Amino acid sequence: MVQIEAFDVEQWMDKYEVTPGVLNIAETCAASISIDDLVALCEDPGTPGPLSTSTKLTYGAIRGSPALRARLAALYSARVASPMSADNILLTPGAIAANFLLLYTLIGPGGHVVCVYPTYQQLYSVPQSLGAEVSLWKLKKEKKYIPDLEELKDLVKENTKMIIVNNPNNPTGSTTPKSVLQGLVDFAKERDIIVLSDEVYRPLFHGVAPIDKEFPPSIVSLGYDKAIATGSMSKAYAMAGIRVGWIASRSSEIIEAIATARDYTTISVSQIDDQIASYAMSQSVVHALLGRNIALAKTNVALLETFVNEHSSICSWVKPTGGTTAFIEFKKNGQPVDDEQFCIDVIESTKVMFLPGAKCFGHGKDFKGFVRIGFVCETDVLKEALKQLGTYIREHLA
Repeated sequence: MVQIEAFDVEQWMDKYEVTPGVLNIAETCAASISIDDLVALCEDPGTPGPLSTSTKLTYGAIRGSPALRARLAALYSARVASPMSADNILLTPGAIAANFLLLYTLIGPGGHVVCVYPTYQQLYSVPQSLGAEVSLWKLKKEKKYIPDLEELKDLVKENTKMIIVNNPNNPTGSTTPKSVLQGLVDFAKERDIIVLSDEVYRPLFHGVAPIDKEFPPSIVSLGYDKAIATGSMSKAYAMAGIRVGWIASRSSEIIEAIATARDYTTISVSQIDDQIASYAMSQSVVHALLGRNIALAKTNVALLETFVNEHSSICSWVKPTGGTTAFIEFKKNGQPVDDEQFCIDVIESTKVMFLPGAKCFGHGKDFKGFVRIGFVCETDVLKEALKQLGTYIREHLA
């Protein structure tokens, strides 16, 4: 029997997000949209709608529709000498399935994996469950949660099969600069190590601009065939409900290996989900969709920054530059709070929901006093949640 640790983030969400009247600032998707909202964003009235009701509901294209895979490939073809082919994209039911499937295919007993930390627990717990040894590449607050390549050198071993990063990072909201990504790719290429970048929050950047020389490209844009990116419609594209994710790699060998393993799992993505995602990624919709979500992120991160500054004797952070999450440390009398009890007390007293850092990202031993807040919700929800939270911490932590 496979032994795998409880997935603390997901269990916390399952337990508390159904609380009546909850002010959910734990959710990490950009504020979700409806199909009607999506159609309203379309900039070309002549574009066919997102659903063809006459399409027979077969399994559909097993690896994903040609239209959607071509549109996703175009994401990884900007500003590169060699465009990516649609054949190098494999659709999955969400990025969580993409990550699981490729780890299941490429990692096993006797292998070694280096994974950034903190990050989404799946990225290190699944390799461990598959019999691999995992070393944590620890991100530090004083370094703005940017991975240190010098520290990586001491973590890699002769049997290292994969290095895993998460950019933008969950839970910190940090982004790894281009020069660091290029250094990582060069390092891995010299040693023939696969690099996996979970890019589920890409391209939701709100603190770094494309004109910045350190603006982070996708890992698959940096000239290394054994680089893999995973993505999803859930976070940056605000459509978790359609369950569409993908794997991208310039290595046909990697894609074929994963596709072969995939035959034992999900077969295909729902045709309905595929159609909606394809519509969202069309040129007449995708720019407005991303524009909406980036604007929302910029508005809301400014509100959160004001809150942190106003309560600087109680909480501190490294301001996120991408994604939808912030990692905030709370203290009482100069000491970190018990973050798990803090989160429970806050939701019971105010209905404001967020996640405890030590429990969900540090297994109880790291990140004491930290909480993860998902701030790209509806702005009115964030405003009310911060109002209630402000009252609570002035009464209980000041």
